[in-house]
Amino acid sequence: MRAPLLCLFVFTLTSFAQQAPYDKPPSVAPPFYRVRYEASVKPGELIFPVQYTVWIPAGVKRLRGVVVHQHGCGEGSCKSGQTGAFDLHWQALAKKHGCALLAPSYEQPQKADCQMWCDPRNGSGVAFQKALADLGKRSGHPELATVPWALWGHSGGGHWVGGMVMLHPERVAAAWLRSGVPLFEVNPDRKLIKPHALPKAALRVPMMCNPGTKEGVTVKDGRFAKVWPANETFFNTVRGRGGLIGVAVDPLAAHECGNQRYMAILWLDACLAARLPAKPGQPLKPMPTQKAWLAPLLGDEAVPAGKFPVNKTKAVWLPSAAIARAWMHYIRDTKIPDRTPPPAPTDLKLNGNVLTWNAEADLESGLAHFIIQRDGKTIGTVPENPKNRFGRPIFQGLQYSDTPAAPLVQMRFTDKTASNAKHIYRVIAVNTVGLKSK
Repeated sequence: MRAPLLCLFVFTLTSFAQQAPYDKPPSVAPPFYRVRYEASVKPGELIFPVQYTVWIPAGVKRLRGVVVHQHGCGEGSCKSGQTGAFDLHWQALAKKHGCALLAPSYEQPQKADCQMWCDPRNGSGVAFQKALADLGKRSGHPELATVPWALWGHSGGGHWVGGMVMLHPERVAAAWLRSGVPLFEVNPDRKLIKPHALPKAALRVPMMCNPGTKEGVTVKDGRFAKVWPANETFFNTVRGRGGLIGVAVDPLAAHECGNQRYMAILWLDACLAARLPAKPGQPLKPMPTQKAWLAPLLGDEAVPAGKFPVNKTKAVWLPSAAIARAWMHYIRDTKIPDRTPPPAPTDLKLNGNVLTWNAEADLESGLAHFIIQRDGKTIGTVPENPKNRFGRPIFQGLQYSDTPAAPLVQMRFTDKTASNAKHIYRVIAVNTVGLKSK
């Protein structure tokens, strides 16, 4: 039966040849590196072309891990993956823990079955590990091939992330599953979907399911109504066996990513701090459980685990009091409090009347925009009118799969009203809750 399936896949690839911008991703130069692999026609290997882009934080002698940002299904989401490694907010998380930031971009035609990449057993898992080894060589960080993974995935990317936990639990520090989950029970009509086994080691990997409320929680019909039932089944199966898994329902969104990054990055930050080994090459540390908090599934109040009154194996698992408090804000309105201003911009330069600078994102709240001042007075903002139809306005914009808008926005401002006199310029960063940098 292998040969007919293989012929079908070859026909599919030929029928849906890719067009730009798959062949025009953002250019890379250190600290960015990229590899691209062509589609394979060998049974069991990846039938789509794929490119992987990685960012390496400056000054890191030996990487401690890699944060993987995995887009979802469909041609638009796959294209959006091309900018994932350039996201300043996700870079802030990776840098804090001495990790690389990697973003795949599968070149899946819109009408092709995305199970052929979002199930890692169909070749994408092997391609991912090959990319880590190849990018390790290109970047001068061969340890990239062996370091732990912190996995984030949207939709089909969530399916992929969960699948990698089932297949390689010893490598995964934590996994955030936005909307998509791997399946343990599969409708027999879906012949290309294979159920996953749940190994005991996967129960020790902290995971968070993150569906939108309009994906079957409060809205029971429509295209994404089956997302919640799948999440609920996955949660109950893992948690019922004692797994370290939670649920954070996005109260504002459907299948789009919305404001989830403000919770996901905090949660991954806590997991990485707890689990990354002190010395390179050592195994991941066990996730601490003695300070966990619990909450009822679809409830809105978390309490210390010792005070939870009912069956703990049916409760949402949260690793700490700080994460539990952030979770309670997130599931109410996504407005997680933040009292830390963003880092101040650096390397401000003036060339003629053009200002350029560099800046890092605030780990808690990212970057919304920059204020430009001349001689103590505000003369503009960058972007001029920050927008984001999927959530809080942010400097880099936001695509459907939680990646920066293309083309990438630049830290650049042209002062069109400057006189010939000498001027003093300042650039101030503003995060998404309105806090200003020095």
